[in-house]
Amino acid sequence: MASKPRLHYYNGRGRMESIRWLLAAAGVEYEEQFIKEKEDLEKLKKDGSLLFQQVPMVEIDGMKMVQSRAILNYIAAKYKLCGKDLKENALMDMYIESIMDLGEMIMVYPFKPADAIEKELALIIERATTRYFPVFEKVLKDHGQDYLVGNRFSRADVQLLEVILMVEELEADVLSKFPLLKTYKGKISNIPTIKKFLQPGSARKPEIDEKEIAEAIKIFY
Repeated sequence: MASKPRLHYYNGRGRMESIRWLLAAAGVEYEEQFIKEKEDLEKLKKDGSLLFQQVPMVEIDGMKMVQSRAILNYIAAKYKLCGKDLKENALMDMYIESIMDLGEMIMVYPFKPADAIEKELALIIERATTRYFPVFEKVLKDHGQDYLVGNRFSRADVQLLEVILMVEELEADVLSKFPLLKTYKGKISNIPTIKKFLQPGSARKPEIDEKEIAEAIKIFY
């Protein structure tokens, strides 16, 4: 029996959370080795586990994979959550890159100086509601299907749902002008593996707080 993937990161969302989401969506059980101190990170660097001296790192299929996009690509291909052909994968890549751009803004804004937080938060909501969500609303309207690409569940759906929920944590009614996305969110949230991941007590990490910000700074800076 193959061993479970092992995830090396600190006990927070960061750049590992999309990987947790994708594994959960695929129904894959995994283990987490949390980095709790700077010394834990240094040990991984010194023993050669981190190709570019960075986490996240995932042990899977005999590899110690780094770089979050590479990890996500591998998981999607392994568990058939990518497109059926080159064109579908290209379309999926375009969608996912935009999703990750928005996710990156949300991930880093709590680390901004206090006097910049409010402005950054407003920019996130502005980008979500004028640049990103209108595109996905139009995609769903134009093809009239339940999923973003190829009328089947894929990593694009997983990552879009993840970022929708992240934006809703910042502004609860952000989908009020996007009825198709609101319906889509409900459908994807009820896919059994996703529904399980969204339950209390799952491996999904909570929204970052001041304690976690301090922990991350202690480890990585």
